[in-house]
Amino acid sequence: MRLHANAKLGLAGRRAVAGAVMDGVSVRAAGRRFGVSPTTAKKWFERWEQASEPQRRSLACLADRSSRPHACPRLISMVEQERICAERRRTGWGPRLIAGALGYPHQTVWKVLRRHGLSRSPRALREPVCRYEWPCPGDLLHVDTKRFARFTRPGHAVTADRFTTGAHKRQRVGYEWVHSLVDDHSRLAYSELHPNETAATVTGFIQRGLAFYASHGITPKRVMSDNAWAYTRNRSLARLLATHGIRHLLIPARRPQVNGKVERYQQTLKNANGDWDRPTAQANTAPPHCHTGSTTTTGTDHTAQSAAGHPSPAPTTYVGRTSKRSCGSSRR
Repeated sequence: MRLHANAKLGLAGRRAVAGAVMDGVSVRAAGRRFGVSPTTAKKWFERWEQASEPQRRSLACLADRSSRPHACPRLISMVEQERICAERRRTGWGPRLIAGALGYPHQTVWKVLRRHGLSRSPRALREPVCRYEWPCPGDLLHVDTKRFARFTRPGHAVTADRFTTGAHKRQRVGYEWVHSLVDDHSRLAYSELHPNETAATVTGFIQRGLAFYASHGITPKRVMSDNAWAYTRNRSLARLLATHGIRHLLIPARRPQVNGKVERYQQTLKNANGDWDRPTAQANTAPPHCHTGSTTTTGTDHTAQSAAGHPSPAPTTYVGRTSKRSCGSSRR
């Protein structure tokens, strides 16, 4: 039971007050003993005395009652309330327009609408989930980036040391971005780790990704991305896709579900505990390369920062095949 903020006694305290009065203690003495006024002690005793046995067992008789008055003489009739509600359903107007049309005060109309649950328009129904998969490899490639924070040393989840200071957490080591391509049909994934997500970086990554898919006998026909400027305002990327005859598709605004396969793939990289090589400032503290699901890691990690904090320009490449069960896409 949720009591009001200034309640002096809880349900157990109210039961104790009523029990003390029933045992022969005066109302004034019971109130003094529990730190409440005699009026409050009498109120809880009378409610306990008038309650039925089921109410006493559940202590429902000692719960706070609504402060709403039993009678409201100035409340408009139900016929007029139904008239206001009918006007709201018919026109969809707000309280001020309805008040002007029916001749009621704005506040009265608002209270009536809120009382009947019509103060807000009902939410529009969501579109049914549309799950899709293109029939052939290369019909559609999903592309996106994911930002990862750099750190100077592993945390207590790895070192089991919880007694060091938090100074290393306040060091501004920076961020790195994982650029990923996922084939819609085969779920073959290609990822690179870069220090930024500029237009030149995106173009170079997609160019190497196209070469990677070509080495596997896949000819991309479409590339789908979000509406980031690195994709929509990138002239070099537009020229690259036009050269290869690839159509560039954009997802609707604020609808990442449409690009859900690469989104889910990046969540897999983020949530993998120890399977994703997090960049560190010291190369000797980086964990060894390992697999993320069935994703194969190739190459050497050149992204570890030096002691001076300068990231090296060479990217780390991760290629492999993602799980269809974990990387499904949904479009609503």
